[in-house]
Amino acid sequence: MLLVYSKEHLPHTRAVKNAAYNVLSLARWWGDKRTADVTALNCRAYAEARTPSAARRDLQTLQAAIGYWHKHYGPLPALPAVVMPPAEQPRERWLTRQEVARLLRAARQCSPYLVRMILIGFYTGSRLRVILRTEWSWIDLEQGLMLRRAPGTTETRKRTPPVRIGHRLLAHLRRWRRLDDPRCPYVCHRDGRLINGPHHSWRKAVRLAGLDSDVTPHALRRTRATRGMQQKVDPWQLAGHLGMNLQTLLRVYGKHSPDHQKDAANFK
Repeated sequence: MLLVYSKEHLPHTRAVKNAAYNVLSLARWWGDKRTADVTALNCRAYAEARTPSAARRDLQTLQAAIGYWHKHYGPLPALPAVVMPPAEQPRERWLTRQEVARLLRAARQCSPYLVRMILIGFYTGSRLRVILRTEWSWIDLEQGLMLRRAPGTTETRKRTPPVRIGHRLLAHLRRWRRLDDPRCPYVCHRDGRLINGPHHSWRKAVRLAGLDSDVTPHALRRTRATRGMQQKVDPWQLAGHLGMNLQTLLRVYGKHSPDHQKDAANFK
């Protein structure tokens, strides 16, 4: 099942590398077992040798592989229940404007592309992967619109709708476009080359800014969502702006709205 899933389905997914790693981890433990061996006891035994988050990702892949086999080669007599560790609670760390300013000052001492990455993340709330892969051809500087995926590619579970660019970020983008070599395709780049991750530069900037070591680039997305709720931006517009499900936005960030439960708290 794992082999068929990895050969037939994974090549057509965006997260093929991560999922392939999950399959390899699963194959070492589950490879000589059958569907009947997918029990709660065995799932828990597998999870004991992994971190909860890693075990959960692996077992989600196992569940998907069984489902794929059931759909295309089954039906199986019964679908086993894959028992997973509970999902981690979402992090809530977001940055104040003062912290963002400190982070930007520190980023200027580290890498030029890091300043661009931080400003795009702060003003659009886009995910890190989107920011690092954004090309100049995806941005309309006249209309003030930025695509979050290459034209013609299909949408995935991680929604990537276009985002309108605010005037502050638009001014930065226009200046960066004038500074860049016209042949450079990427907005955030290192000497024209694609950046796979800002790990070292980011950690250095966080340290220089005096921020907690657990502040990750995703904090910029949480900051955009939090500030939007604090400033009473219409949730439907904010969800589209972030590329986030409206229910997720309200569930995770609704408490930051000044009107959160106001009427419920005060009715008689």
